[in-house]
Amino acid sequence: MSRRLITPSERSKLDPFVVATGDASPRDQRDLMERPFFSLAKAKRTTPILYEAGDVRVEVFAVPEHGMATIWDADVLIWAASQIVEAENLGFKTSRFLRFTPYQLLTAVSRQTGARDYKLLKGALARLQSTVIRTTIRNGEHWRRHQFSWINEWEECTTRDGRVEGMEFVLPDWFYRGVIDRSLVLAIDPAYFRLTGGIERWLYRVARKHAGRQPKGWLFEVAHLHEKSGSLVRASDFALQLRRITARQPLPGYRLRIERDGRRELLRILPAHLSTAPVDGAVEAFGTSHANGIGISHAALSGLRTHEPQLTLWPETAIPGLNLESNLESNSCSWGDRSADNRLSTAAPPPIQPTRQPSLPFSHKPRGKR
Repeated sequence: MSRRLITPSERSKLDPFVVATGDASPRDQRDLMERPFFSLAKAKRTTPILYEAGDVRVEVFAVPEHGMATIWDADVLIWAASQIVEAENLGFKTSRFLRFTPYQLLTAVSRQTGARDYKLLKGALARLQSTVIRTTIRNGEHWRRHQFSWINEWEECTTRDGRVEGMEFVLPDWFYRGVIDRSLVLAIDPAYFRLTGGIERWLYRVARKHAGRQPKGWLFEVAHLHEKSGSLVRASDFALQLRRITARQPLPGYRLRIERDGRRELLRILPAHLSTAPVDGAVEAFGTSHANGIGISHAALSGLRTHEPQLTLWPETAIPGLNLESNLESNSCSWGDRSADNRLSTAAPPPIQPTRQPSLPFSHKPRGKR
């Protein structure tokens, strides 16, 4: 009789990072902001993304059953990065193995929490797990290419009547290292989650990564932006969409301007009234790993902690060097300092007023203020 080999779950080797309560400012991972890692379309995409510039190569592959992970699905990764950074800021130990409730995730990214939204969240997790990425970004000295999926595995805990009470997933090491390395993380405006178009969501991330807070912004050739986006629309249609976005000015904290240089069409991205705060500083650990609170007076409890395996809703790290690689492959230019965040303001962000927007692929109706 043949015996089936049972591979133990990766979760059995990791201490779970339990996201309990508390709100975390949204943060994004720089590498994901400037290169084509996600589909920008709401329709299912199975056509691969193949992008190469200099020594940087990005390949993204989808399976027909689920399709490629979309830029709306990437909200899950933004939420995970935000929770990890917030916990690290407060001195708590984190892990690639996250435990949470769907309600926490959905409300943090301005989604509704009805049955349909929970179902759409599970679809997003399925796409994130089934999408395969190959890239040379942050490759080691003797390694040429890293292959992974956005989520290694995920599971849900339900009641007898089928109601989802808890979820857990394991992030890939490549993504987790890029979040723990604070030079590779940027704060983003919470209003980002209310952007409904795939191209405008992608364009905001490009603006935040490249233009940052530079007074004269950043200039891109539209043809290069089309290539950089990985979009399947024709270059002429992409340029038309950029003109329409420029006319509407929907990007929080940035203004867009179409310029021309002979026959070349250019897009200038200018910062305006940014509400994001710096997150690139070193983490000051308080030495409270596995603690229930922070051991300093007047410190608020974040509710973000790492727990040992426990019987609740669920059954049962050294980080290598920094990525100092910049955007040298980008066909763009700026004025002043090259760093996008060398003059960051520490002012608190102004409140975001709710707006009515069309439905998103992984939501019913966007929520208002977080």
